[in-house]
Amino acid sequence: MTRRVVVTGLGLVTPVGCGVEPAWKNLLSGRSGARRITSFPTEDLACKIAAQVPRLAEFPDRDDAFDPEDLMSRRDAKRLDDFILYSIAAADEALADAGWKPSELGEEAQHRTGVMMGSGIGGLQTTYEASITLHEKGPRRLSPFVIPAMLINLASGQVSIRHGLKGPNHAVVTACATGAHAIGDAGRLIKYGDADVMVAGGGEAAINRLGIASFVACRAMTTAFNDTPEKASRPYDVDRDGFLMGEGAGAVVLEEYEHAKARGATIYAELVGYGLSGDAYHITSPAPEGEGGFRAMQVALGNSGLSATDIGYVNAHGTSTPMGDELEVKAVERLLSDHAGDVLMSSTKSATGHLLGAAGAIESIFSILALRDGMAPPTLNLDNPSLETALDLVPHTAKPFEAVAAMSNSFGFGGTNAAVIFAKPDR
Repeated sequence: MTRRVVVTGLGLVTPVGCGVEPAWKNLLSGRSGARRITSFPTEDLACKIAAQVPRLAEFPDRDDAFDPEDLMSRRDAKRLDDFILYSIAAADEALADAGWKPSELGEEAQHRTGVMMGSGIGGLQTTYEASITLHEKGPRRLSPFVIPAMLINLASGQVSIRHGLKGPNHAVVTACATGAHAIGDAGRLIKYGDADVMVAGGGEAAINRLGIASFVACRAMTTAFNDTPEKASRPYDVDRDGFLMGEGAGAVVLEEYEHAKARGATIYAELVGYGLSGDAYHITSPAPEGEGGFRAMQVALGNSGLSATDIGYVNAHGTSTPMGDELEVKAVERLLSDHAGDVLMSSTKSATGHLLGAAGAIESIFSILALRDGMAPPTLNLDNPSLETALDLVPHTAKPFEAVAAMSNSFGFGGTNAAVIFAKPDR
């Protein structure tokens, strides 16, 4: 017998703000996290902009800015890559939000609580700096913390150690589908009895010279909006020219339904559908007609026990790339058929940029919040749509909706696809 999986905690570190409620408020209001990069030289880079997490040192008047010293000492923070720091912050918030402290409840609770935090790239800044140190100063100058700061599974490892979580300790690495795969896979661990509670999501911090230059080199990144950063991420718009990189982390606490009920936890939503697929087509380009993404959505809907008419909002992958946006629209239209005209679909990457391995995690949370509040966040910068569609792409301004369920899509390089569906717990 399989078990129901519900969401009882949320945590966010994003370019539009840190903390779930501040980030959600800013997203609904149409605030963009895009800005000129000032943390490293960009004179010779074709892209000079990104959607960076606001830091307290740079924005001392913002109460939603990130400060690593809220988590640990400055000395300890310097030993971790930012993707791990962001993941820890998101997991801390999610666990506090869920009110779940297994280390205070004994070994049984600890053994039944696990972590599955992933990343698409992991410690890229650490890798970049270590390679320069090795080249310029030699091997004896490398820190013993280089490897633990690089490794993607160390996000899960650090969260596990910090909170005494002794259940499954796992990590996902599926490019831009990572966050959604982590949530879906963690849900399956609960569904089939390997854990009662899982902290799941993704973190990313690849905004550096190597990250920006490399994505420009493979012609995936925007280069035409360096003077107007907030206009750069423009899914579905005729003037889009590639994605804008973002950074941050998202984490959810997933819990077996009866376990959550027994302790009186607040239940945000139920994870009812999860689908994954491979394009088997190209290392960076999506399959024709969005066929791989369609199959992931089809599987998620099929195992959700819902019908297409139950879905009222879709948080799109929608990265602002010339080809991918339109193929996803076609795939969603195919899935929803005659119901497409009743569905709102937006790309929140228009505000946050593309968080790579963290995208699916924060966008799952946005989908849950949209379902909670009956409000679909907007697609910014959608001035001139490049295609006609029955879907409402929510241009510029958030819109209300009523529905039983919401879906979030994430597709990654290598042809890896994920779709997750969340439903109201009291449906």
